[in-house]
Amino acid sequence: MFRWLAGRGASRRRVAQELSLISPQAWRHAMAGLPFLAGLSRQEQEALRDRVAWLLASKVFNGARGLEVTDDIKMAIAIQAALPIMQLDPALYEGWIEIIVYPGGFLIPRSEVHEDGVVAEYMLEASGEAWDGGPVILSWEDSQPGNPQTVNVVIHEFAHKLDLYGGIADGMPSLHAHSDIRPSVWMRVLDATFDSFGDALDAIEREIPRHIDPESEAAAPWYDRLPLDPYAATDPAEFFAVSTEGFFVNPLPLAQALPEWYGLLAQYYRQDPLRRLGFAPHGMR
Repeated sequence: MFRWLAGRGASRRRVAQELSLISPQAWRHAMAGLPFLAGLSRQEQEALRDRVAWLLASKVFNGARGLEVTDDIKMAIAIQAALPIMQLDPALYEGWIEIIVYPGGFLIPRSEVHEDGVVAEYMLEASGEAWDGGPVILSWEDSQPGNPQTVNVVIHEFAHKLDLYGGIADGMPSLHAHSDIRPSVWMRVLDATFDSFGDALDAIEREIPRHIDPESEAAAPWYDRLPLDPYAATDPAEFFAVSTEGFFVNPLPLAQALPEWYGLLAQYYRQDPLRRLGFAPHGMR
């Protein structure tokens, strides 16, 4: 009980109990709805199941707005959340205890300080949010299997948790277990790649005809040429989270456009989704 209250991971015995409750049928059903996991080897699937059991044993799931969080919902979310730490220490997800699931999008309060010093407060509709030291909040509509395989709100928000575990949300997760990655190298590649992506976004936006609203669906053909969602240009923390989405669910555009960044992510996560999903090495060139 005290481990749970402190946001620490469950005991090995509790994790083993949870692992024994994952039936082969439930596992196959959940995996089938997530095509980007199709290339996992048997060993990787076993590692992923272990991390899923750890999550189910260590976190409490609560529904909002009357949503009943079923075992199927828990399993689908836990599999996606566990993928980034499949080869990492699950302690990276410690320090908090709750996953809140809404039926759909939800509103979060935001404030913005204008140049004249006036503070504007407003409500922003979101599909996910990760609080520093607090819960991960998800929209089930946007998290459930069957959504477009170019984005993944669960992976995005849990990437923020990895970032926050390393300190402030700045795009650099904890590297204490990665003696092969120097923090200075991470920041150099992150800064250079973030700037490069921002330049590419600026170039795309200059190409959009003036009669087309850049915030509308009509602008999608231009933005679709980018390797990541434009939201990645918000700041380095969002760049890391959006990049992590792309790395796991749609790695080819990222690897082709930003190969050094892709390679660093592969080194950090100790995974190579590009090869796992059957892309030949030359696909990165």
